[in-house]
Amino acid sequence: MRKLSSQKKGSLMAFVAVLFITPDALFIRLSSIDTWSLVFYRGIIPFTVVFIGMVIIYQSNFFKILFSNGYKGIAYILTFSITNIAFVISIQNTNVANTLVMIATAPMLSAILSNIFLNENPDKKTWIAIFITFISVVYIFYDSIKIGNLYGDILGFVAALGLAIGAVIIRSAKKLNLVPSAVIGKLFVASFAIFFVNDYSLNDNDLIIVPLMCVMCVAIPFVLVTIAPRFITAAEVNLFFLLETIIGPIWVWLIIKEQPTIETIFGGMVIIVTIAIHSFLKLAKS
Repeated sequence: MRKLSSQKKGSLMAFVAVLFITPDALFIRLSSIDTWSLVFYRGIIPFTVVFIGMVIIYQSNFFKILFSNGYKGIAYILTFSITNIAFVISIQNTNVANTLVMIATAPMLSAILSNIFLNENPDKKTWIAIFITFISVVYIFYDSIKIGNLYGDILGFVAALGLAIGAVIIRSAKKLNLVPSAVIGKLFVASFAIFFVNDYSLNDNDLIIVPLMCVMCVAIPFVLVTIAPRFITAAEVNLFFLLETIIGPIWVWLIIKEQPTIETIFGGMVIIVTIAIHSFLKLAKS
């Protein structure tokens, strides 16, 4: 990794994170527990796994790193927690397509915030990629977009804004290790969900599906996503995550046989090709 350029390191981390996240929708569909129980486990299991791993690696230095992050660490904990919670509540209170289109604005918001607060304006290639992928996401979900609950729509935008702010915070703190802050953020998510959970029991397939999902699709990706913006722009990191829009439904199609729509196939192809070309051009210059 030391021989790789910053562009290659960041791109590789973001891409690997997305690969781990893509089966997330499939695991959610296969699980049978209620939403808030799922939110709780998606907080407490990643927290436990990553916390133990970091304590083994850093030992008592874990807490030194955590407290040394100062106000940026606190800001990231709050942003990370709010983003996770807002996404779930948004899904509960509006059409799913509305939420996903809102989330698709994250790369654009990241680019704008980076320009304002970091004086880091993405190049033309990145702006073009952001525009094309956003239009593609809108195309995919166009028929499903409805006038949903305004409360849910607003929280969908809050989640997108949280993703953008979080990436910008990491980008502004390149010399800090914010993974411990993200770990505490997961604990905050679980603590919030406790107030809404009615049943903590895991039965049958959920005993395998839920822990596997929480480690593979949550714990590993959030560590990589917390590190990636130290090497590439916040907009580029969030751009990679639009790949889940097409790869996620493919997993569901292969396992559950729920066939994706024509819009998902064509829109997804545009997203994949756009991000592939953008990444190739960026990596060629690094």
